[in-house]
Amino acid sequence: MFLLKSGSNRDCDGVTRRDVLRVGSLSAFGLGLPEFLRARAMAGSPGKDVSCILLWLQGGISHIDSFDPKPEAPAEIRGEFGVIDTNVAGIQVCDPLPRLAQHQDKFSILRSLNPRNGSHGVADAYMMTGHPFNQSVTFPAFGAVVAKEKGDRNSMPPYVQLGVSIDQRFGGGVAGFLGDQYNPFVLPGDASSPSFTVRDVTLPGGVNPERFQRRMKVLETVDTWQAQFESSSSALEAADTFYEKAYNLVTAPQAKKAFDIGREDPRIRDRYGRHSLGQGCLLARRLIESGVRFVTVTDGGWDTHQNNFSSLRDRLLPRLDSALSGLLQDLSDRGMLESTLVLTLSDFGRTPKVNPSAGRDHWSTAGIALLAGGGIRTGVAVGRTNALGEQPTEAPYYTEDLAATLYRSLGIPLDTTHITPDGRPIQINYDGRPIRELV
Repeated sequence: MFLLKSGSNRDCDGVTRRDVLRVGSLSAFGLGLPEFLRARAMAGSPGKDVSCILLWLQGGISHIDSFDPKPEAPAEIRGEFGVIDTNVAGIQVCDPLPRLAQHQDKFSILRSLNPRNGSHGVADAYMMTGHPFNQSVTFPAFGAVVAKEKGDRNSMPPYVQLGVSIDQRFGGGVAGFLGDQYNPFVLPGDASSPSFTVRDVTLPGGVNPERFQRRMKVLETVDTWQAQFESSSSALEAADTFYEKAYNLVTAPQAKKAFDIGREDPRIRDRYGRHSLGQGCLLARRLIESGVRFVTVTDGGWDTHQNNFSSLRDRLLPRLDSALSGLLQDLSDRGMLESTLVLTLSDFGRTPKVNPSAGRDHWSTAGIALLAGGGIRTGVAVGRTNALGEQPTEAPYYTEDLAATLYRSLGIPLDTTHITPDGRPIQINYDGRPIRELV
C-alpha cells in the first residue's frame, strides 16, 4: 500500500496538514479501491435510507459574525456587521448572508452549542466523531460508521471527502479503529477548476482502456500468486470480488457521470457559486444522487485571528451563502432534501471580543451548527447564548448531542457497538441525546 500526497493547508498552529489517499495496487497508476472496498460484503443497511452531506468549515467560524449576531452588544463585541431578517419571523442573521436568510425555512440553527474545545486538530476529531479526544484510541468519523453499517450503494464508495481542509493529527475524518477500508475516498482537487478530474475514475493520460485491461490481467496474476503464497484465508480468497468492484468503478458509466460536474446546467453551477466550496457542494449532490451515502465537503481559511471582518465579508461568508443556499434549493427542487441530512460544522466559535488585529481568537464554550433535511425540523433557532455570546444560557447542547441527532436521522441505533482490534467494545454514541427541538 502506498501513500499519495493529496494537498496541504495551514492553520494558526503552523502545522502543515497533508491529507493522503491510501491506495492499493490495483494498477500502475495507483487505485486504492480494493483496500477501500474489501470487507464491505458484511455491511448491512439497517434503518432509514438517509444520506448525509457534511460541510466542514475548518478553522472555526465566528458565531457572532454569522448566525448568532449580537446587535445590542458593545461595538467591540458585535463587530462590523449588521443584521437582516430571514424568511422565518423572529430569526435574524448577519447581513453578509442574504441568500441563506431567504432559505431559513429550509434549515435550523443550533445557537446553544458548547464545543468544549478550542484546539485545532482535536476539534476535527471531536466534531466529526462525537467522541472527546482519547490518546489511546482513534474513534471513527461519522462517514466511516455509515460506511461500515450501510455499505456501498450502486457500486459507489459509501464515504467520500471533497477537498483536504481537515486536520488529521488526531484522526479527524478517518475511520480510526474500524480500519482503513472504511476511510473516505478522497478527492483533493478543486471542483471549480476547469482542469478538475478524478484520478480514480478517469484513466490518466497515456493509459487507454486496452492498456488498462492488460494491467488488470498482470495484476490478477501477481495477486493470485501472492494470495497463494501468503495465506489461504477467506479474505484473500475473496479479493477478486473487491478488485472487480474497483474495476467497475473505473469503467462504470454511472461513476463517470456522477463525477463529471461539467454535465450540470451552467445556471445551476452559477447558483452554487463558481468557487471550490460551491462546486464541491454541487458535486456532493451529484454523488449522493448516484449512490454515495456520506460526503464531507471541506473548506479552509476560517481561522480568522487577523482581519476577521474583511475575510468574512469579502470571501468566506459569500462563499458559504451561495454554496449552502444553492445546495438546499437544489435538493429541495429534486425532492432529495427529506432523504439527505445536511450538516454544517466548524471547529469551535470565536472570541466575543475583537482583538487588536481586527480578528477573533479561539473560543471553546460557544459555537454554531446548521442542520437541514433528513427529517430534521427546520426554520428553528435552537437555544441562545448570553448577551455577549460567551456561553449558552438556554437549551445547551454538546458535540455528543449533535452526533446522536445525526445517527438518529440516518437510522443508525445509538447503541450500535463496534469492536476495536484489541477486543474492546465501543458504542458509537454513549453520552449524547438527540436535540429534542429538531427531532
